[in-house]
This record gives sequence, structure tokens and C-alpha cells, in this order.
Amino acid sequence: MGTDVAVLPELRSLDLLVEQAGCHVQRHHLCDVQAGQAKFPVWSLTLGNPDPAMPAVGFFGGVHGLERIGAELVQAFFASLVSRLRWDSSLHRLLETVRIVFMPLVNPGGLWRGTRANPRGVDLMRNAPVDSSAPTPFLLGGQRLSPRLPWFRGHAGEPMERESQALCDCVREEMLSHQLSLAVDCHSGFGLRDRIWFPFAHTAQPIAHLAEMHAFSEVLDQTHAQHRYVFEPQSRQYQTHGDLWDFLYAEACTKPGRMLLPLTLEMGSWLWIKKNPKQLFSRYGMFNPLIAHRQQRVLRRHLAWLDFVLRAAASMPRWLPLPAQRLEHERRAVARWYRAEALA
Repeated sequence: MGTDVAVLPELRSLDLLVEQAGCHVQRHHLCDVQAGQAKFPVWSLTLGNPDPAMPAVGFFGGVHGLERIGAELVQAFFASLVSRLRWDSSLHRLLETVRIVFMPLVNPGGLWRGTRANPRGVDLMRNAPVDSSAPTPFLLGGQRLSPRLPWFRGHAGEPMERESQALCDCVREEMLSHQLSLAVDCHSGFGLRDRIWFPFAHTAQPIAHLAEMHAFSEVLDQTHAQHRYVFEPQSRQYQTHGDLWDFLYAEACTKPGRMLLPLTLEMGSWLWIKKNPKQLFSRYGMFNPLIAHRQQRVLRRHLAWLDFVLRAAASMPRWLPLPAQRLEHERRAVARWYRAEALA
């Protein structure tokens, strides 16, 4: 018999927020996951216009259980929208033009256990049936040796994990049903800089919608000229097997008239360690700001970015390049992000 889900404060807070939102938010039970004797639900939350002709935007967090700040950021943004529903008429007008999807806690079992992987030892971001076209960093790129080692992909031939499948099903039903969609998956742990990554992770080749991704990056640069994000394809840093967003993007490309632009926010947690070296002695310190005022600063900074993504998604038809502009965007994107040898 599973323990009460209230042992996870994040799930308890989510219940309160959904109750506060009332009829404006729909909650969908995607699956349950077991962690020892504990049992946790995986939820998605939707609000806004379900018309497939309207753009959709998704916010995802908690894929890695150790990276609590990702789940906290997505939940904080959801809480902000719920609070604004009571008084912000501009938000209600915005919701008429966009469908919003939240999946704040993809891996509740990992969060409860304090592990990157899910309770079965599988790294969900290495779990999709996608293989890298080039050698990947040992272990880091995904391995099938053992769940006792980090970055375990799962055994060959096995279906995806429940949590991975739930995320994919959510994207298929709530986002790929729309003509245009943006997704942001919030993580932490790489480097001293905050980065915005886009596919691919399994190959250094550019994506089919490179022009659209470059146009989005220009909108960000022009709107927030002082932002500190490094915007780049993930393959520029390293390649991996099994990336869920590579898998979903490739699937979206098979659907005529559909476009999904997936983004990963990778918060640079090494900066937090540099400012507070004592964090090295904490399991969570490698991936989360442990000092309260620093956590508040991190949330403030990235909440502004998520709000920008929401508004950019709602206005996609206004900034997406016209057919005559795509070639120029592609040329500039290749010059900005890709090495000549990678394109050979």
C-alpha cells in the first residue's frame, strides 16, 4: 500500500494551486510511479485555448530528481499564473490565443529518493529510442551497462519508463495536436553559464527548423538585450543517446503541418558552487542553490524567461520567418552555431 503523496511538498503545493485555479485549469492523471512502498502520481496541467489552430507551449520540470530547482521553477511559474488569474485581464486575453501545458514534476520518485534517475535507476533523459550518430562521452552520453552506474538508458529492447512515456504522451496529445508549439524543459548542473539548448543532442547535424530556431533566438536577443543565456544546440557541448526531446522533435517532423520547437533551460549550477563551496558537501548542492536568497534570485531571473517564452509562443505567427526569409536565417544560424567539420 503506497504512502500518502503528501510526503512530497511539491505535490501538496500543486494540489493547493489546482484548487485555487478552479475551472481555469484542468488536471490530467498520466500515470503512477512506485518508489519502494511509496506511490506517486504524475500529473499534467492545462489551461488556455484548446483550439488546434492556436499555438501551444509546454513547461516541464523535475525530469531529474536531484535537480529540484527545475521543478520549483516550473511550479513557481504556474503559481504566478494562477495568482494572476484573479486580477489580470491581460492574462485572460492571452489565454484566448494560446494553449499552456505544465508538467512540473516528471520524476516524483527520483525527487523523493534524491536521485537523478527514476526509482528503477533509469535516467529519463537517456531513455528514448534514439542513438547517437557519433561516439559519446563515456557514461555521460548514456549507457546500458547497469542501473547502478549513472546515466543508465534502460536495457535494450525494453519499453520506455512510465515517466518518459507519460511525458511523450502529454506532448503528443496536448502539443503535437496544435500546428505550432514551443516546449521548455528546466534542468540544472552544467557549467558556470545559464544555457538554452535546442536539438539535436544525438547528432551535430542541424535541425530541419533551424531558421525558426534562429528567429526565436533573435527575438530573445532583441527583447532582452542584457540576458545572460548562451543559446546553442546541445551537440555543441556534447552528444548523448536517448534524448526525449530529440525523439519528440523527430516525431513532430513526420506530422504534416506541425512544428515543435523544444528548448532546454540548463541552469549553470557550478556558479552556485563557486559562490558557496560548502555546497559540494551536500547531495543537492551540485544542482541547486542552497542559500535562500540565492534561490529566490535564481527563480526571479528565470521566471522572466519563462514569461517571455509564453508570450513568444502566443505570438509565433508574428516572428516566425516567412519562406523568403528562411534561407538567410539558416545561413546566419550555421555561421553562429555549427563548425564546418560537423556539417561535412
